[in-house]
Amino acid sequence: MSTAEPVRRGLRGFFRRLATSQAELEAAELQEDLDRHGATPIASCGQRRRFCVAGTLRTVTLRPRGGVPSLEAELYDGSDVVDLVWLGRRKIIGIEPGRMVRAEGLISMQDGRKVIFNPRYELRPVSGE
Repeated sequence: MSTAEPVRRGLRGFFRRLATSQAELEAAELQEDLDRHGATPIASCGQRRRFCVAGTLRTVTLRPRGGVPSLEAELYDGSDVVDLVWLGRRKIIGIEPGRMVRAEGLISMQDGRKVIFNPRYELRPVSGE
């Protein structure tokens, strides 16, 4: 009986993966990594408090703010997104789409989106590194 149980769970997991979209699988995988990184799900983060978040950078853009260059990156953790904004920066080596990042800072709301300005960050290893 103990050997049949893992097989059943394995088959159930296999069929669940078949019925789930790629985006849903990636979101679930990112959420499983949060504990390992000591991070809070972005969806659970309120504003005006410091949080540690982790996820994958979806986009990275250079956008001036008030005449000052700023590097903006959208971080996705499977539950929600937060914009990471580095004021006065045009480029940061390693900050690129697809990169896993752990970031910490004060979350605020701007134009209805969660934002962390000048976050502390740690680049996480890319798959295969």
